[in-house]
Amino acid sequence: MSLQTASTQKNGLRHIVMWTLKEEAEGHSKLENMLKAREVLMSCAHLVEGIELFEVGLKTDGLDCSCDVILNSVFKDEATLTAYQNHPDHMAIKPFMKAIVAQRQCMDFWI
Repeated sequence: MSLQTASTQKNGLRHIVMWTLKEEAEGHSKLENMLKAREVLMSCAHLVEGIELFEVGLKTDGLDCSCDVILNSVFKDEATLTAYQNHPDHMAIKPFMKAIVAQRQCMDFWI
């Protein structure tokens, strides 16, 4: 399959974000902030119509991990992803996430 073909399929827009957290931030340990991050991210799971998948995973001790927290989500289309990203409740969690994050990776692609 060519890149042109892959980019024109519109079965959903996958949005993946991976975070590596600081060892300590906001007066809490990395583990405490991982748990809080999962809680605040999951609070965004139903913000807009058209979210088809919304999973938050935390690294598992003993397994090879290059990040601490991952958001794996699928949106119906670009308009849905934009609505999610601009929703006031989503915007409200960004200061906390920025405060605890050492590194962030993101990728969006059509599936």
